[in-house]
Amino acid sequence: MRCKGFKELMKEEEGMGTVEVILIIVVLVGLVVIFKKELVEIVNDLFDKIAKQTKKI
Repeated sequence: MRCKGFKELMKEEEGMGTVEVILIIVVLVGLVVIFKKELVEIVNDLFDKIAKQTKKI
């Protein structure tokens, strides 16, 4: 009986959406942590270009 209950539990798909969303968030946070330096440089370059363009106008 115990084994049957476990099999039924594994077949249930309730809550799978929540687990998938949490996994996606964890992966995204991991990527941000890994590429933090590069992302900061890109954002700073963009703001520098925006500032230079606004000075021309």
